[in-house]
Amino acid sequence: MDITQLKMFQTVVECGTMAKASLQLHCVPSNITTRIKQLEEGLGAPLFYREGKSLKLTPSGEIFLDYCHKILALCDEAKRSIHPDAPPSGPLKIGAIESSATTRLPNLLAKYHQRYPEVSIQIITGTWKQLLVDISQHKLDGAIVAGNIEFPMLNKLSIYQEDMVLIASHSLGEIHCQEDLIGKEIFMWTEGCPYRAALEEWLKLKNISLPITSITSYATIIGCVSAGSGVALVPKSIYEQYKNLAHIQSYKFEYLAFMQNHFFWHKNVSNHKARDMFIELIKTEFSL
Repeated sequence: MDITQLKMFQTVVECGTMAKASLQLHCVPSNITTRIKQLEEGLGAPLFYREGKSLKLTPSGEIFLDYCHKILALCDEAKRSIHPDAPPSGPLKIGAIESSATTRLPNLLAKYHQRYPEVSIQIITGTWKQLLVDISQHKLDGAIVAGNIEFPMLNKLSIYQEDMVLIASHSLGEIHCQEDLIGKEIFMWTEGCPYRAALEEWLKLKNISLPITSITSYATIIGCVSAGSGVALVPKSIYEQYKNLAHIQSYKFEYLAFMQNHFFWHKNVSNHKARDMFIELIKTEFSL
C-alpha cells in the first residue's frame, strides 16, 4: 500500500467509475484497475462491489475510505509543515544550565511561544557537558551553556556575558581576597561546572586549594550561604533573586567578573525551522 494507491482509491470513490477517475488522474483506466486490485490484495478484503462499469463501496471499503481521508490529510499537513514558507511547528528540545533556565530563558520562551504557538517546547537542565553530548547525539536541538568551550560537530553562538559575584552572609565578615576564604566552606555545583572551575583557578593564583561541597541546586547553595556556613560563586542574576530574602552580600573580583554564555546546536542539522527561529530570537533579544 502506498500514497499513490490511496489517492487512486479516493478519486475512484469520488468519480464513481474507473474511466472518470482516469481522466482526473491523467492515466489509463487499466492502470487504475490494476492498482486498486493490488490494494485489495494487500488489504485482504474487497473495497468495491463491481456492477458493470459502476462501483459501490463494500463495508470494508467504507471503513478504509475513512482512514484513507485521514492518511492523505496527514500527508498534506506534513508537506505544508516542512514547506519553506510554513510557520515553525512540531517539537523543540532546548537545554540550559540552571542559571540560564532560571533567569534568561523564561523571557525568551514567552516571546517565542507568542510568535510560534504551534511549536511544542521542552526544556531540559543539566551540566554543560551533558547538554552538549545530548546535542551531539540528537537528543537536544540546542542548549545554552557557560564557559570557554569548544565541542566537535557543534556550532556555537556567543550570546551574553553573565556577571559573576562571590556571595557570603553578613556574619562571615568582609571578603577582600583569596586568603579570606581560608577556613570557610565553599558551596558550588559539581565538578565540570564552569563557575566552579573559575573559582578554583582564582584560588590557584595564590596557591590555595580548598575543599568544595558539591550541590546541584542554587536554592540549596543560597540556603547554605545564608545560614553563615560558607561562600559561593554565582551569577549576579541569581544573587539578585535571593539577596533580600537570604540576607547575603556580594563581592566582585576582576578575575571572576563575568562568564561568557553560548548557544550550541548541531552542525549536521541544517533544516530545523523551529530551532532556527529560536536562534533568530536570541540574536534579536541580545542584539547580536
